[in-house]
Amino acid sequence: MNPSDYFLSGALGLALAACSGFRVFVPLLAASIAYRTGFLAPSAGFAWLGSWTALGVLGTATLAEMLAYYFPVVDNFLDSLTTPASFIAGTLLMTSALPELNPVLRWGLGAVLGGGTAGVIQSGTAVLRAGSTVATGGLGNPVLATVENVLAVVGTVLGLLLPLLVAGVAVALVVYVLSRLRRWRQRRRARTAATGEMPPAR
Repeated sequence: MNPSDYFLSGALGLALAACSGFRVFVPLLAASIAYRTGFLAPSAGFAWLGSWTALGVLGTATLAEMLAYYFPVVDNFLDSLTTPASFIAGTLLMTSALPELNPVLRWGLGAVLGGGTAGVIQSGTAVLRAGSTVATGGLGNPVLATVENVLAVVGTVLGLLLPLLVAGVAVALVVYVLSRLRRWRQRRRARTAATGEMPPAR
């Protein structure tokens, strides 16, 4: 394969992995459809992702996940589950898109780039949802859920058609989310320290 083919495959995997940070199963379902129809060819060991069984399971899981985020309390509980799940999904999507490489290198890239990207983006959405829950009493959460659903679907479709563009946006988004999370943690530590230094009330 040409170096450009490796680069394009990596961009495709990164684009789909990033979208799994918004909804775990949407890009997995899209990859399953793409592999099933022959639009994409899975790398060695991932032919199962294009099976009818995988298609049915992922289709059901996608619908359930997208709808569940519209229910109060359930959405926040789901965030605790989808954080590790998005890492796994991102790893699978990145690894399945990569061409034949040394297995250690292939899975390593899948975990670091794919899983890491998905995990960072999902963590960012979880923090936003927690903030929305506190600020609006959960009333603003359905709006956030709708935005995430749209970003997951549109991002996945564009990722299949324009992987380089979506991968570039994903990298920028990861940098932004990491910077915001870092500032949020710094403010939280400062607030905790300030609270701890206050004299006890009499």
